[in-house]
Parts: sequence; structure tokens; C-alpha cells
Amino acid sequence: MCGITALLLADHNLMASPELHEGLGMLQHRGQDAAGIVTCGNKGRLYQIKGNGMVRDVFDQPKLEQLVGSMGVGHVRYPTAGSSSTSEAQPFYVNSPYGIVFAHNGNLVNADELRTFLDQDAHRHINTESDSELLLNVFANNLQQTGKFRINEEDIFTAIKGIFDDCHGGYACVAMIAGFGIIGFRDPHGIRPIGFAKRQSPKGIDYMFASESVVCDGCSFSDFEDLKPGEAVIVNKSGVVTRRQLVPEANFSPCIFEYVYFSRPDSIIDGISVYKCRLAMGEALADEVLKKLGPNHDVDVIIPVPDTSRVAALQTAYKLDITYREGFIKNRYIGRTFIMPGQAMRKKTVRRKFNAMSLEFAGKNVLIVDDSIVRGTTSKEIVQMARDAGAKKVYLASCAPAIRFPNVYGIDMPSPKELVAFEKDDEEIAQALGADKVIFQNLDGLVASCQKFNPSITSWDASVFDGKYITGKVDEAYLQHLEDLRADAAKKSS
Repeated sequence: MCGITALLLADHNLMASPELHEGLGMLQHRGQDAAGIVTCGNKGRLYQIKGNGMVRDVFDQPKLEQLVGSMGVGHVRYPTAGSSSTSEAQPFYVNSPYGIVFAHNGNLVNADELRTFLDQDAHRHINTESDSELLLNVFANNLQQTGKFRINEEDIFTAIKGIFDDCHGGYACVAMIAGFGIIGFRDPHGIRPIGFAKRQSPKGIDYMFASESVVCDGCSFSDFEDLKPGEAVIVNKSGVVTRRQLVPEANFSPCIFEYVYFSRPDSIIDGISVYKCRLAMGEALADEVLKKLGPNHDVDVIIPVPDTSRVAALQTAYKLDITYREGFIKNRYIGRTFIMPGQAMRKKTVRRKFNAMSLEFAGKNVLIVDDSIVRGTTSKEIVQMARDAGAKKVYLASCAPAIRFPNVYGIDMPSPKELVAFEKDDEEIAQALGADKVIFQNLDGLVASCQKFNPSITSWDASVFDGKYITGKVDEAYLQHLEDLRADAAKKSS
């Protein structure tokens, strides 16, 4: 999962880099492995700063001042397909044709096929293992076919239509063509999120694309609109906006895990408030708790695992009329363990990240609420910390169903064997985590928690829960290839 943004300012004498930098900071939760910004200045000259690390590590004031120009593209990354080397940091750039900058969130399921085509037919060199570079070069090759000295919006739409036809998977993309403008587009299933907004300025209207609405809100943009599946939006340097539905919606199926974990609660994605979704998840989880523990349960207190599960845990406690307490204190200067590369690093970080306050655990039967349970790294340590702090019983409840399948659309769940729920029932999962009992939300309840806020969405990418891959082209051979490519052992050897 990554975060993307692009900005075009009406005043060409201003610099886009400060607000791109600010936007990446608001998307830091989507990727902590690398960050980058590329801007475009006078005469189409491009300026670039990118590298491994968090936004604050990659950029400082002197570096931002080097990023000249009133339009640009930004990206924060955590490793999915490919390695986590510096060469994978985005945005990517090709000078031919026209000077194209590209940033992408998602994953392709036909990357090998595209790589072969680009090598043997298009004769374009691919320097990394990143899907983003493949998308960029497919786009560049499509534009190359025009043979024009200068391109227009029709040429760009035709090139993006070619991407939709040839590139299968989940992807949201932003691009910038030197001296021309910025572009945003979304895969035909709408799996990965992207929207755009505008802001009135003294010289005209500024435009911004972003993975989440919170970026536009934070930079004082308004009228945020989600891009439709299969839609592309072009904003040229004069501020003229052209948008087009290039392919029919292919069963609109946004990723439900965005609402469970990835997105900030103050974001609105596809017309759905993430915050309201998580409140609804908490209510639905309360029903599951009653089913599993019964009305005469012995739970004394409900404690969330900070931060994502707080909203849901609060609503669960309210519906069950059980005391809610903050029992885990979080060190906010350590990143999200789920998106850290390497199981050893994730495990080592959990106890540095959380501290259990004995006064909230000692002598109590505790229901710990988390947004989801993936590898179980955090959950197992959390349960043990609760016991070390004096809890009599530890129940663990997840706002999401058990995750038993890999994700192929941009979330780093490469190996089924790394998933704690793989080939286990709830009792076996509880035993593996050291909990007295685990309680999972059911998939129907999770879907209902999201769909109630936008009934027009009738299909969801819930592949990590049900193993159904809506784009096709995902078979056992591909899953095995993905496991070999993205498993922790492969990352260490890369």
C-alpha cells in the first residue's frame, strides 16, 4: 500500500513542493519505507528528491527549496511487489517521450506478461522489479505511438485506455508530463482509491490529486471527488480540466481493507466516512461478542490496540455497556508494525511501540479490540503484555474476519503460511496467540458496516477474507510466484 499525490498551482511563480511535502506527511500512514517528490519548473525542467525512509528523513528545508516548479508529484511507499531497495523509491521518470513522471499505488497481476512485452516488442528497458515502472513504460510506449512533436488530451486518454486494456490488477496512478500538466486515473474495478479537489487562489484555481480526502482537506482544497473506476482526469498547466470515462466500470469493487485499517478515520473514500464505518464495525463486533461469549459474559473492561481500533472499540463498549479504558500507551515515534518490512523487525518493534498499564489490567477479564489480525506478530505480544500486566483472562476481538488469503492488489500479505489464521480454526488461533478466546467479525457484518453508507456499492474486494480475486488472472501459479517474490525471506535476500 502506498500514498500518492499530485499538485498543480495556478500561480506559476509559486513552488508546489511545500504542499506536496505536507501532503505526504498526511499520507505517511500508507507507507514508511520510502518517499519522493518530483516537480516541474520553467521550460519543462524536472527536479527530484527521493530516498528510503520516512518523509521527515528524506526531506528538509534545503532539499524542498531545490524542488522548483508550480506542479509536481509525490509518493510514500512500503514494499509490495519488488524489493525494498532505494531504486524502488518513487516517483519514477522516463525522458522519452515528452518527459513523464509517474507514481502508483497498487499491484499488477500480469506483471511478467507486461515485462516481456516491454522488452521484446516495445524495446523499453525496465530497471527495477516495481510494477510502477511497468505502468509508466506502458503509458510511455502508448504515447510514443502518436509520433507527435506535441501531444494533447486526446492522445493521453488514448494512452491511458491502453493501460486499462493491458494492465490487470488494482491501481491508482498520478502522472505529470513535463510542461503539460498532471493526470490521475483509477483501475476499471476501482480497487485502490484516488480523488481530486480544487482551491481558489488569486491567480486562478489550484488542483490536487490524492489517495485520501484528508490530504486535500489539510491543504484547504474543497469539492473532493473520487475518480470513478476506469476514469482519467487531466489538468493542463493552464488549469483546464478534462475528464473521461475510458472504459465501463468492470464491477466496481473498492478494497474493504482501506476502511478496516489503511485509511485515516478522517478520510472519506467513495462517499463513505472511514470514521462512521469503524463505528459501525464496532457495533457489529458487539453482536459477535455476545454470540461467542453470551449475554452473561465475564468481561470487565474493553481496551483497544491503538490507534486504528479505537473508534470501533469505543462503540463496542458503548453497545455492550462495558467500561472502555486506554490500557496500552503508544510510542508515536515508531511506525506501523504491519507495514514494516521483515518479520524480525515487526516483532522487535511491538514492545517498543506499546506499554501496558497494569492499573487497567490487573485482576480483570479484558476484551482487547484490534482492527484485524494478520501475521499475529502484534497480537501475540499484546496478549502476553496484558497477562504480564496482571489480566486474569484475555479475550481478543477483531473488527475484521480472519485473514486466510494473500492480497494481490497492493497489500503486503504475501505468504498464506505467514498468516496466523492459515489452516486454523478460531480455537487454534487463540491458542497460537495465547488468548483465552478470539472473536472475529463475519464478512457479511463487515460489508454491511461499509455498504450502509453507500448502498450503490454492491461489490467489494475482500479477497484476503474470501480468496475471490475480482480481476481474474490469479491462479495457484501466480500466487506461488508472488509468495516467492514478496515473502520475508525473499526480501532479505534481495
